[in-house]
Amino acid sequence: MAGTVIFINGTSSSGKTSLVRALQARLEQPYLDLGIDRFIFALPKRYLERPLWDDVLGHADSAGATGKALVTGMHHAIAAAARAGLNMIADHVLVKQAWVEECARLFSELPAYLVGIHCPLEVLEQRERARKDRTLGQARTQFPVIHKYSLYDAEVDTAACGPDECAEQVLRRLASPPSALRALAKRYDPR
Repeated sequence: MAGTVIFINGTSSSGKTSLVRALQARLEQPYLDLGIDRFIFALPKRYLERPLWDDVLGHADSAGATGKALVTGMHHAIAAAARAGLNMIADHVLVKQAWVEECARLFSELPAYLVGIHCPLEVLEQRERARKDRTLGQARTQFPVIHKYSLYDAEVDTAACGPDECAEQVLRRLASPPSALRALAKRYDPR
């Protein structure tokens, strides 16, 4: 039996990691944290600094050759783990239509939910400055495209609600079957 996947899509500094932790604390079964940061930080440290960083994620809304392979590898690894029966929560930054299309193809037949995190730009930028561990401007660059290509099973606003309340909203949605990735599969491959 396939494991459940919860994709959490939002800009840098939107609260994805806090939501992942809140969900892991509340979900009865174990859910692996297998999101984009896990894959990025698995790279050798030299790739996290320019000029090699440009080959990973290039600018804040694009990806170099290494980044494209990394994201595709992440998608396939999560799909394989789900098919093996593992539950996962994966934070993501779905700024490319091709990434959304790939997720729709790989996960439309699995119990996979897509959750969108919303947060006003001014709050994102304030969080980004306060964190001191993010490239300033990532949130602003990602903001106009982060939700452009997706549909969601659940949407939360991390400026209006804290991680615990957002987690409760997502948990309520998990009581019903997912539909967003199936709808996206039909949108992008209407055969």
